[in-house]
This record gives sequence, C-alpha cells and structure tokens, in this order.
Amino acid sequence: MTEKTEKTQKTQETDKTETYEAIVVGGGAAGLSAALVLGRARRRTLVVDAGEPRNAPAAHMQGYLTRDGMPPAEFLAAGRAEIARYGVELVRDRAVDVTRDTGFGVTLAGGGTVRARHLVVATGLRDELPPVDGVAERFGRDVLHCPYCHGWEVRDRAFGVLATSPSSVHQALMVTQWSKDVTFFLHRVAEDELSDEDLRRLAAAGVRVVPGEVAGLAVTDDRLTGVRLAGGTPFGEGTVHDREVLFVAPRAVPQTDLLVRLGAEMRETPFGTFPVVDERGLTSVPGLWAAGNASGFAEQVVNAASRGYRAGAAINGELLFADLDAAVGV
Repeated sequence: MTEKTEKTQKTQETDKTETYEAIVVGGGAAGLSAALVLGRARRRTLVVDAGEPRNAPAAHMQGYLTRDGMPPAEFLAAGRAEIARYGVELVRDRAVDVTRDTGFGVTLAGGGTVRARHLVVATGLRDELPPVDGVAERFGRDVLHCPYCHGWEVRDRAFGVLATSPSSVHQALMVTQWSKDVTFFLHRVAEDELSDEDLRRLAAAGVRVVPGEVAGLAVTDDRLTGVRLAGGTPFGEGTVHDREVLFVAPRAVPQTDLLVRLGAEMRETPFGTFPVVDERGLTSVPGLWAAGNASGFAEQVVNAASRGYRAGAAINGELLFADLDAAVGV
C-alpha cells in the first residue's frame, strides 16, 4: 500500500472552508463506486464514511461476479485503495447536518464543514430485527434474511422462517428453492391472516405451518439447533422445533435523514420511505443524488455499485455542461 493510500484512509481534520466538486456521504459499494468514477473523471471528490456497513455481520458476500465469496471488509478495503489512486479523499467521520444554497454544506461530527457543488447520499439502511431472543446475536451466521445472498451456503439444511407479517409467506415460499425442509413459524401472525391462496401455495411447496409465538432460539456448541415456542411445559419452556437455519425479514430503516433535511421528495413503499429519483439517481433537489440502499430497498452489493457508477458518471456530465454553459453565458 502506498503512502498516499494510507494517508487517504486515515481520519482527517477537514478544513472548514474545504470545497469539492462532489461529496459522497457513505463509503459502501454505492458510495465508493460513485467516487471511483468521479476520481477517474478528475473531479475533486470527498467520501465521508462513518464505517458502519450494513453487511458487516456477514462473513462473505455472494452473487457479485468475480467477487463471489469475498469478505465484505476486504471488498471495501479494496475499494478504498482504488479511489485513493485517483486522488479521491476519504474522511472517517459522520455527516450530522447538511445545508444548501449555491451548493451543499456538510457538517461533520468531528468538527468543521465541507462544501461541494454536488452531493451523493449513499448512507444505506439499517436492519431492525424482530425482538426474539437470540436472533440479533446470530444474524449473518445461521439467522439470515436473503436466500440469494446465503441460500447456496446453507442449502438442503432444515430451514425455519419467522413471520413478521402476512407478507412473510413470500419469503417462506422463496427459500424452498434451497431446501425442501421448511417450517414457517407464524409467531405473532394469526393463521386467519393468511389468504386461502397463501395456504394452498405453502401446502403445494411442502412448507409446514406452525402457529404460536416464538420465544427464542436453541443453540448448541455455537450452532442454531432449534426454534423454541413460548410456554407449554411446567419448566417454562415451550416446544422446540429442530432447525439449523432461520430466515427472518428485518424491518428496513432507510438512512435518509440528510435527504429529508434538504427537502427531497420522498415516496412510501412496503419497505420504508425512500427518495424519488430518476434513472441516474438524481432526486427532486438539483445537485442532490441518492445511490444504493439510500435510494431503494432491493439494492444488493452489485446493484448498489451499479447505482453509484451511474450517479458518478451523471454528476461529471452535469458539472461539465454547467461550466461550459457558464462560460458561454447560457
């Protein structure tokens, strides 16, 4: 690693009057991809990264061509090294406030404000897990949420699916592609909340439906061995259903505070409130962009990187033609 790369990755004190052509808030796949494109386009760019990636609990990431199975931390380290080669600066800090006039001012938790003509918000989302004993501790290991991300690695094991709403039927049906031994725990969802079509599909897929609230997980030798229902025995523990993997559907909490503060138009979705963006990632606020899971729920790492690339290229074009128009007095 070069001295320049090491310097870029260190926490920096940013001058209060420092001005960039673009600031990217968020150092995940989307943010680093946008920064890479901007750096290669010779744009003075700053990445503000709080260092809290959503996929940190996962040991590996899957489905990214040529990077399948790569640990997320290694992927991000490689990305940071790449942007440094093109002069992109990175500061380990959190953006706590933002303002807009002729450009954007970003206030950092560590002190100081940085400014830019364009701002990319790539702050992702946070997973809010069901409050069931053991779920948070094992999330990313044998408690999973995405079969496309982890299904191959746990194929043919005994699956459980924890219902968080009637729509969890979809997850229970999807995971049958990776295992034919699937139990659907209704938890706090009443069986009469499921439609007749849901029940027919579950039966056709061979999914067992278990009513009753889930109290916690059974773990032996640091492995998930079962799902325990509430109550049911004189000893205060309910029936344990042997399971090796549990799929859950976390509630997505988009990290979109900066977008809201700047007045970006937002839209309600079944997965949370996200900004309205065009195909490039531009919000309703000129110069304000959203990429990755800050722009939508279903952005896997490869999709997030694509979104970041598209935003970075669009920003370069916007800057170029704005300067040309200013030069000719348009």
